[in-house]
Amino acid sequence: MSSDFGKKLLTLRKQRNMTQDQLAKRLDIAKSTVSTYEKGAAYPSMEVLCKIGAVFDVQTDYLLGLETRNWVCVDGLNEQQVELVERLVAALKETNLP
Repeated sequence: MSSDFGKKLLTLRKQRNMTQDQLAKRLDIAKSTVSTYEKGAAYPSMEVLCKIGAVFDVQTDYLLGLETRNWVCVDGLNEQQVELVERLVAALKETNLP
């Protein structure tokens, strides 16, 4: 498993303005376990890894460091909304903003 797993988990959690306690409750694990994961001192089981992916709408390959691209979940959007998201992403790529 990637040594960056803990950093990715911490970043995803903070991006969602979620506390360790909130994440722990969603994953049905202890808050201290989330802390341990974020510090890189331990790694989750496959079951918990899949739950983390579902909570943050990312693929487990990304969490494991096998995939470096971020994904945007468009589940529940209609075709027109998906097209709008795609155009927005394309426009943002063209802006050269940091």
